[in-house]
Amino acid sequence: MSKSEKTRLHIIETVAPIFNKNGYVAMSLAKITEATGLTKGAIYGHFKNKEEVAIEAFKFSVRLVLKDLNAYVAKGKTPLEMLVNVAGFYEGYYIYSKKFGGCPILNIGVDSDNQNNAIANLVRSYNERILAQFTFLINAAKEAIQIKQEIHSEEYAKRFFYMIEGAVYMSHIMKDDYYLLDVSKTVKNIIHKELKE
Repeated sequence: MSKSEKTRLHIIETVAPIFNKNGYVAMSLAKITEATGLTKGAIYGHFKNKEEVAIEAFKFSVRLVLKDLNAYVAKGKTPLEMLVNVAGFYEGYYIYSKKFGGCPILNIGVDSDNQNNAIANLVRSYNERILAQFTFLINAAKEAIQIKQEIHSEEYAKRFFYMIEGAVYMSHIMKDDYYLLDVSKTVKNIIHKELKE
């Protein structure tokens, strides 16, 4: 990695949790320079503008979360076990996501929806990818005859995702991991009682 690439990565790693916690509008260039210890010129030498920094910081945070989620899910030996592992991952998500300043999809998604179309579109595209992955797991479990064939895969994928994100929101607002623990248990119950063959 070149010196320039290291500096760019340093900027992204440093500001990612700050952007996530404070939002796009509240994150000024002055705050970026203060956090990174770099000059405005150094920041602009690696990024066109604040929006590009925000986009790269969001991508960095989400990729880390998805990498850890995928690794946890992959511990399952069957598609059904992998689907159950999605719910299991979120049992510890309250503490886990604090290092990112909260859930990047939720925080940046809500913030950008009112402020910045480019970032909002990026958040939406990640949501679509996550929904597609949930749907893929349900379909794979159907093909393995572990889930009832009549189950509407995309409908349940959406249901699981909005339940999880709602629990993420409540846990952080209330500073109580109960909501994530409960949604994990609820999703597992739905899988075993409504979906399982």
